[in-house]
Amino acid sequence: MDAKLLEILVCPLCKGPLIFNKIRQELVCKGDRLAYPVKDGIPVMLEAEARELAADEEAEQ
Repeated sequence: MDAKLLEILVCPLCKGPLIFNKIRQELVCKGDRLAYPVKDGIPVMLEAEARELAADEEAEQ
């Protein structure tokens, strides 16, 4: 994930910062506990495509 792109992307729901999880290829919003997929290098920033983080799941970088 391009660092400059990551700096300008925000959660579409709360407008909070996102953390890129390299292992799962997801952008994670800790505030909303949602993970947005990155498919073929393109972030899919749709709430319908996001998955909820499990209660014990942490945002790993």
